[in-house]
Amino acid sequence: MKQSKKACQQSREAVVMKRVSVLGLIVGASLFGAACGGGNTPPNTPGSGAGAPHATGVGGNPVADAAAASFKTALDSFLAHDKANDWNEGNCASVAKDFEASVDQQASKKFPEAHYNAALAFQRCDKDSEAKALFGKALSEDPKFHHAKAAMTLYQLKADNNVDAAILALEDIVKEAAFQNVPALVNLAMLQMDRDTDHIGETCKTFKDGKPIELRDFECAKLNLQRALAIDDSYMPAFNQLALYYFKGAKKRGAASDAKAAATAPKVAPARGKRDVGRTGKRKFVDVQALELAALVCSQAIRKGPTYAPIYNTAGLIQSELGQINGAVGSFQKAAALDQRFFEAQMNLAAVNLGYRGFDRAQEAYGKAIAVKPNDYEAHLGLALALRGQITDVNFDKQVPAVQSELDQCKKLDANRPDALFNEGILTQEYKANSGGSKDAQVAQLEAALAIFTTFVTKAADKPAYAEGVKKANDRIEDIKATIAFLKEAPASAAPPPPVAPGAATPTPATDPTGGATAPAAPKDAPPSPAPGQPLVPKPH
Repeated sequence: MKQSKKACQQSREAVVMKRVSVLGLIVGASLFGAACGGGNTPPNTPGSGAGAPHATGVGGNPVADAAAASFKTALDSFLAHDKANDWNEGNCASVAKDFEASVDQQASKKFPEAHYNAALAFQRCDKDSEAKALFGKALSEDPKFHHAKAAMTLYQLKADNNVDAAILALEDIVKEAAFQNVPALVNLAMLQMDRDTDHIGETCKTFKDGKPIELRDFECAKLNLQRALAIDDSYMPAFNQLALYYFKGAKKRGAASDAKAAATAPKVAPARGKRDVGRTGKRKFVDVQALELAALVCSQAIRKGPTYAPIYNTAGLIQSELGQINGAVGSFQKAAALDQRFFEAQMNLAAVNLGYRGFDRAQEAYGKAIAVKPNDYEAHLGLALALRGQITDVNFDKQVPAVQSELDQCKKLDANRPDALFNEGILTQEYKANSGGSKDAQVAQLEAALAIFTTFVTKAADKPAYAEGVKKANDRIEDIKATIAFLKEAPASAAPPPPVAPGAATPTPATDPTGGATAPAAPKDAPPSPAPGQPLVPKPH
């Protein structure tokens, strides 16, 4: 499911940096507002004071009445588009222009809150260069504007993928804001969960039962989420990340139990846990209690924010892990319906359908995912598998080239990844070589398949994640050699050996409802490669 490491990065870009709450203006009080999340819940804005006389910004800077009125008009428009979820490039540019127009009403021509919200409007349409410039402008006008500082920290993380540096910067921002910047707390918690080391940061020192304690990354993430919800119990990104906290915790304990079971004699599973035999026949431990807690958080969040798309995606991941496939499909569909550009939701919906041979529905979802991210390797690989699953005698001449086209696109996107080669070998061995041509044509295709599998083994042999794929490829290589030898030695009148049934020795496209994807993992690491034949289908956020 989408919660792979790469998907975590994508989610951080498309959700955490995109779905950010706008800032309002208030009269004589402090304000907190933005950052992190995704979805369509109304942002945290004071609202009623926005157009009042003598309004002030987050730094206590005075705002002229005309500027405040202009700002409120832009703010109302922003919230209306968020509620309708009808952002497009025209709307984004128009709302940003309205915010910037309020700057002209200021005698000083300085209005960091307006620049900040204009940047958010551009982010709604993935106009990151325009957004980054405006965040920087807001920060230059008010160096203590910690909301803008957090936004720039996330852009720096996107550029250098230095999670350690981002965590340090967010910790400084959180302390500077006296632990009142809710979005910064949530972003910090997300990165701490992803890093998941023994490091003890500046925000991780607290008290329990009157005694000082120090928390490592993972538990500190929970503390920061609790801090965020204590300040604003309607902030949906905090709920979403808390659900993911329990989800990832369950996966961690399950992985640890599996590792222990593999190294020792079988033992009775802990209470509220169970052993589940998946479609691969491998046994995995499922921490039901933690997953049910995660599901409860999702349920509570959905009641508070029924139009917040990411919480449905998270609910789908949890339901999938619990084996509630119909529920998972429904949740992913809901997430995708609420946000048509929610890449992770489309990928997860595709993965579930692919895993249960709903190839046509998987094709549709992968197509929508590619419309959002045209250069995503996993999406094109998944689409190739969905198309391959629909090959029949009737559509053979059209469908086989369509599959090849998607695999070719994968190779263009990342020539070093061997996944596409394995699947191209299957396509060539099982379909092209059995297309009804002459014996010489069949031999030529089998020799082509042999070369493809050999190249795959060469590229994948030193990568532990591909160990099973390498074993399968070597088995296929031996089978192909034997078949070629038989065809070359047999007289022309001899009947050829029975063709390999399409998909007979093929790895199942998705060995379980998760599509073979990894659990949520640290964005600073490269994503583990999926088993060949399995699309890596995301990790939320």
